[in-house]
Amino acid sequence: MGWDLFFKEIASKDYAKSLKTFLDEEYSKHIVYPPRHLVFNAFNLTKPEDIKVVIIGQDPYHEPNQAMGLSFSVPSSTRLPPSLVNIFKEIESDLGVKMKNDGDLTYLAKQGVLLLNAYLTVRQSEALSHRRSEYDMFIDDVLTYINQLPQPIVFLLWGGFAKKYIKKITNPNHLILTSVHPSPLSANRGGWFGNRHFSKTNTFLMSHNLSPIVWAN
Repeated sequence: MGWDLFFKEIASKDYAKSLKTFLDEEYSKHIVYPPRHLVFNAFNLTKPEDIKVVIIGQDPYHEPNQAMGLSFSVPSSTRLPPSLVNIFKEIESDLGVKMKNDGDLTYLAKQGVLLLNAYLTVRQSEALSHRRSEYDMFIDDVLTYINQLPQPIVFLLWGGFAKKYIKKITNPNHLILTSVHPSPLSANRGGWFGNRHFSKTNTFLMSHNLSPIVWAN
């Protein structure tokens, strides 16, 4: 099944055509992340019918060799960004495991964790440079589609930006967990460490006879 039906449904929408034109121009004139073949990496790795967890980020990392089309994830050879360091710390504390110094979260995507950025692209060194209404309409359509899926799904909404999507999640089969963002600026003020989102997610999944996520890398 996959995402084919969804992308077929939106292909004729004006925002989809406008977004493609914009990206064609941006990639031809600027350095844009992630590499174009990885823009839809999250969708390629996690099919709708396999989704167990959705984690929403804002936009991709905007420095070289970081963005790989999965929210919060960086290639194995790349230094861990501060937010990911704090995510790993909470996984270790919550689950009593030891995380490797490897920020590639593909292993989670393959387990049904949709690592979704609201804005899929960004110019080098220009955070939020691709914050556009077309992407806003796209993620609204994505979340509307996911909301209608029948299986139990946990939405991990970290920080004010992610929490604004709460209104899109109305399916009683789904669970919403919120906290402050794991960035040092937010996390160090309290509300991130000790949120236990990873064990809570697994408890919910197992209560619906679904296998838990192996969060340890």
